[in-house]
Amino acid sequence: MRHHTVADVMTTDIVTVTPQTSFKEIARLFVERDIGALPVIARNGGVTGIVRETDLILKTQLQHDLRTGQPLRWRRGLHAKAVASIASEVMTTRVVPVSPGTTLGEAAWLMHKHHVPCLPVMAGDGTLAGVVTPRDLLRVFLRSDEDIRREIVHEVLPACLGAKPTLVHVAVRDGVVAVTGEVERKSLVPLVLPPVRAVDGVVDATADLSYTVDDSGRTPAPSRSPAPSRPPAPSRSPSWPLSA
Repeated sequence: MRHHTVADVMTTDIVTVTPQTSFKEIARLFVERDIGALPVIARNGGVTGIVRETDLILKTQLQHDLRTGQPLRWRRGLHAKAVASIASEVMTTRVVPVSPGTTLGEAAWLMHKHHVPCLPVMAGDGTLAGVVTPRDLLRVFLRSDEDIRREIVHEVLPACLGAKPTLVHVAVRDGVVAVTGEVERKSLVPLVLPPVRAVDGVVDATADLSYTVDDSGRTPAPSRSPAPSRPPAPSRSPSWPLSA
């Protein structure tokens, strides 16, 4: 089973800026190109920072506070970004580069761990090959239901069940997988769902499977026949004294 990588979904039509790019030019690029983050490229070609849309919004918030007379209780770093005029003053210096072979799961984990809006994808020579955003990671969920079903039927199930599972049926609707039918052994039942859920594009999965052989190793307790009931003791006639 092949997992998609960032090379499959990354944006290669990259829009970048330099540390000296003006605030106004950055704002124009965000609006006209419909993007949420811009890599800042240094003279050596490396990525030195990332400018996010939210970084620019700080200036609007600062202007609101000045107009309304609100006290300026800004943290030092945020205030510096709010008064910035070029990319180097407003950019976030936390950059998490990845390689083209990074899986989508790894990319999502890195974005969540480091709270970054995008991941620069670096080629082997150190140049910028592309950019991966959260929107790019969502593309895998656009796989067709039939494509997902085909992978589960022809790759996933034979791998976990050991043979062609002719008695197992797979239905996929809007990315939700339902696996039904019968497997050979009881021990195979819990092995089905994990690899099915791991297929790229699967939203959720359920399994309703029966089995032919119970190989759990539990021997049912032997049934005990009820103890035979004893016949009632014969009744004895009362003894009467003999008459003289």
